[in-house]
Amino acid sequence: MSQAMIERLAPWAFTLGLFVLWELTVLVFDISQFILPAPSAIFSAMFEYRKPVYENSLVTLWTTVAGFALAVVFGVLLGLFIGWSRTIYRGLYPVMVGFNSIPKVAVVPILVLWFGVGEIPAIITAFLISFFPIVVNVATGLATTEPELEDVLRALGAKKLDIMLKVGIPRAQPYFFGSLKVAITLAFVGSVVSETVAANAGIGHMMATAGSNFQIPLVFAGLIVLAVEGIAMYALFAYIESRTTKWAFRSSMGV
Repeated sequence: MSQAMIERLAPWAFTLGLFVLWELTVLVFDISQFILPAPSAIFSAMFEYRKPVYENSLVTLWTTVAGFALAVVFGVLLGLFIGWSRTIYRGLYPVMVGFNSIPKVAVVPILVLWFGVGEIPAIITAFLISFFPIVVNVATGLATTEPELEDVLRALGAKKLDIMLKVGIPRAQPYFFGSLKVAITLAFVGSVVSETVAANAGIGHMMATAGSNFQIPLVFAGLIVLAVEGIAMYALFAYIESRTTKWAFRSSMGV
């Protein structure tokens, strides 16, 4: 078996091994399903409630992607603005850090007062929690342009806008796509947090309802669904990154 094939099968083998170890641990130590249900019980509950699991997973995916899309648009725009000047970068960066330090779960009740119970608070929470990594990475990618390079380009007649379009933005692409992989996983966190507090649908709402009814296997089924959706979205952006910023990793392509 080739090394490439082993690397492709490794994630599946480790995941399967984890579930087998989990199942054996529950059986050997006779752990109650109210504490830690076995994978067999979890997948059984997932199949039994497949319709609500499917419908709620679509709601969570929609709110996550919607909030993430808003974060990408506004994050890129604000990142470009902050990265335009080192003075702006140094002035606004502490404000951004302070904004990101606010626990987003504390904002959800305010969003519910403003927009009511439903998908809007989940979308906004997903936006708020995934916004910061995109802004910081885009701004950092632009701010890391060497001053000596800028001086040479200005000496050749390039304007500030030319430097940003032809040097700054291309250099920031690896930072940008790296931030997308982090932001999409955080967006799921934001959506689920909001759904558990104030929503009529979604995986978070389903898990909260199942927990109150002591349907613990269904709660864990929701966690697995979230993990699968998160991995799928992460893999999508990792693939886009590998296709669009291959030049940034050319030194390691042969490793």
